[in-house]
Amino acid sequence: MNSHQVIATKLVTPSTEAIIAQIPTLLNNQRAFFKTHATRPQYFRNQQLQRLKEAILAYEPKIEAALKQDLNKSKTESYLSEIALVLEEIGFMQKNLTKLMANKAVDSALLQFPAKSMIVYEPYGMVLNIAPWNYPFQLSLSPIVGAIAAGNTVVLKPSELAPHTSAVIAQMVHDYFDPHYFAVIEGGVAVNQALLGHAFDYIFFTGSSKVGKIVMQAASQYLTPVTLELGGKSPCIVDASADIKQAAKRIMWGKSLNSGQTCVAPDYLLVHHTVKAALIEALQEAVRQFYGDEVLKNPDYPKMISQRHYLRVKEFLKDGEAVVGGRYNDDTWQISPTVLEGVNWDSPVMQEEIFGAVLPLMTFERIETVIEQINERDKPLALYLFSKHKATQEKILAEISFGGGCINDTLLHLTNNKLPFGGVGASGMGNYHGQFSFYTFSHAKAILNKSTLIDVPLRYPPYQDGKLGLIKKVVG
Repeated sequence: MNSHQVIATKLVTPSTEAIIAQIPTLLNNQRAFFKTHATRPQYFRNQQLQRLKEAILAYEPKIEAALKQDLNKSKTESYLSEIALVLEEIGFMQKNLTKLMANKAVDSALLQFPAKSMIVYEPYGMVLNIAPWNYPFQLSLSPIVGAIAAGNTVVLKPSELAPHTSAVIAQMVHDYFDPHYFAVIEGGVAVNQALLGHAFDYIFFTGSSKVGKIVMQAASQYLTPVTLELGGKSPCIVDASADIKQAAKRIMWGKSLNSGQTCVAPDYLLVHHTVKAALIEALQEAVRQFYGDEVLKNPDYPKMISQRHYLRVKEFLKDGEAVVGGRYNDDTWQISPTVLEGVNWDSPVMQEEIFGAVLPLMTFERIETVIEQINERDKPLALYLFSKHKATQEKILAEISFGGGCINDTLLHLTNNKLPFGGVGASGMGNYHGQFSFYTFSHAKAILNKSTLIDVPLRYPPYQDGKLGLIKKVVG
């Protein structure tokens, strides 16, 4: 393994052609390393988790600086939404690895007597993680914590759209890990395509549904299992019983974090018509509390990742009347937290995931109508309900399918590593975080250990009527 001493010099980025040319050798080396069984012992896994932790702590200032350059994130937001979440994942695995790795004893059927049954968790092998740009540090490394804990080797492809963060991650991993075990491959679409042309033992992808389909199709050529963390339009419902001031703060926090570039951000508001005016006023006040009267002059307010993405989201401002925010800056690629009124289900802003700080608002009278309207569309990655009525809470949970969510808050479900995080239907497949990450990157091997002392003859031919009767009694 490479030295733990941080190397100050910047790695020279080779050409795309050179990167692609190196991929087969790198993958062959990783596969050969995995076959040595060096990654399997618990002490090795713990060692690599600790190494990753030390690397992050050593590189923390560089990570923060990179996130500032790519997304204009403040140090506080960078730590809370990126660095801390990865460190928490590492801490969970270090604390629970012994229990997670242990063989799980399960009951055996009477017909199998005498025997012992158990589940043995083994690593898949070589894992590929294709990470997105919106949380370029956290979503690059959080899945890898699970892959390391499960005993795999890892190839990470960070997003080229967050180039500064990608470069820092590449340097950090280069300084702390042997590429035979953990390697970072930078580059754009061509590099992604080249990687997907090779056989991996598991692929983890976070990004759009469009690219997710491409990943799944490529994986199918080798029958490679995948986890797809996608997106969709996540509804936020506010009924008449909600604490309006508190709801407004929590909604606006969830929408303005990372300038709305969050896969589980509230994507549209469904508000009971009797509390619409009060909610709009409270949302206006929440923005003032967070960022002052001049949001776009606040140094802590993030920017959009690119001009192309900024212009796409800016176009949505034409779809309604801005009752909150509505301001933008073409030079800094910033759009203030905005609530649009006068929007309907056919508006362009309602046809795709916004991925920006623009929040369409529509009203409702009956919760049954809300349920019907949501269920007519793709299953969302997240759903948020603000209501004090237990019956309403239970009805929403029972009658709408979605990846995960919160009651009377937003986003926080993904910060609890005791909960699985993942989508359903068009919003994704598979899950991770905490123990679920370990199981995602592990094959559950079923083992029945049969005693040789007794051999019950019921299962063997010849099958006579008397045997069938006995079998039915045992099985039934």
